[in-house]
Amino acid sequence: MTDRLGDLTAAGVAVWLDDLSRVRLSSGGLDRLRREQHVAGVTTNPTIFAKALSDADEYNWQLKDLATRGIEVEEAVRMLTTYDVRWACDVMRPSYDGSAGVDGRVSIEVDPRVAHDTDKTVAEAKALWWLVDRPNLYIKIPATEEGLAAITATLAEGISVNVTLIFGLDRYSAVMEAFLAGLEQAKANGHDLSTIGSVASFFVSRVDSEIDKQLDKIGSEEAKALRGKAAVANAQLAYERYTEVFSSDRWQALADAGAHPQRPLWASTSTKNPDYRDVIYVEELIAPGTVNTMPESVVTAYAEHGETRGDTITGSYAAARQVFADLAAVGIDMDDVIATLEREGVEKFEASWSELLDGVRTSLAAAAQGADAPNEAAKGNAEAARRAGGNA
Repeated sequence: MTDRLGDLTAAGVAVWLDDLSRVRLSSGGLDRLRREQHVAGVTTNPTIFAKALSDADEYNWQLKDLATRGIEVEEAVRMLTTYDVRWACDVMRPSYDGSAGVDGRVSIEVDPRVAHDTDKTVAEAKALWWLVDRPNLYIKIPATEEGLAAITATLAEGISVNVTLIFGLDRYSAVMEAFLAGLEQAKANGHDLSTIGSVASFFVSRVDSEIDKQLDKIGSEEAKALRGKAAVANAQLAYERYTEVFSSDRWQALADAGAHPQRPLWASTSTKNPDYRDVIYVEELIAPGTVNTMPESVVTAYAEHGETRGDTITGSYAAARQVFADLAAVGIDMDDVIATLEREGVEKFEASWSELLDGVRTSLAAAAQGADAPNEAAKGNAEAARRAGGNA
């Protein structure tokens, strides 16, 4: 039987799961994915947690204890989510140990409402690091302008970081600069660079969703011919920048001190348009030293019919630049597209976080009254969060 995910892993792509729940943990489902499907890491976001808490009775005992103690809702959310992430870190620990700390990572996100506040982001990153207390944790920090300084400051503390919500090439270059500066400061602070990890989450499908919408509005044959091409081209050019930065003398000095490179992570890889191949954002983004985080549906789809054709990024750069030239020629303003996606990305995660808080608030109230929680109201909040936030 063809091991398609094994082939993908052998091509240099780390397969990560974009999902987490207590049911997945308690049933052994995550461990099976690690052992049988080559899943080597986990990413989470507020939407994922909202759905997890609404769907399972396994949180009831913890919710009842929290309600009995009179814990405020925001602290309750932190206790519930860090409990799951800590457990997931333990499940993924064999992958972490087996890869010398490169894989086996689990991500948890800072409160997206502080995405534009550098100091609060750093403070929360440190608090999450203390709470989970596992070496294979990643703290997710949005790549806003204010987030860039927070990324550097967090890495300087010896804390591993997953930089999220990257859409554009210039911002990605700034993220890599923040990473290098953070490692240089961490080294100066006496931290062991070999223990510090980082990925840069470059969003894919949302780029096509936004640009395709604009192409449809333009309506010309030239515009329609460009549908579904921007996201892959954008990510391919991001990889070109990655190879340039991580072949520099500046990087080599850090590598000589034991540092691991900040790998590009392809996020938002489920296909939003049913007309597109369901694994297009995996098959077209294969290259050494990358991560692809997928919902389980995409993991399963690739295992069933994904095609690993070797490196599908290197050598594509001229064609990718032509895609952007063609987009500009029909009137697509990429700077505006990227600004829109970043703004909406933060807003969607903020909305998901608010829905998560509302769901836990409802569940705490039910638990305090002796009812089972989560209840139907919490499930409704989670569904609203799913619609607002979508796939990472």
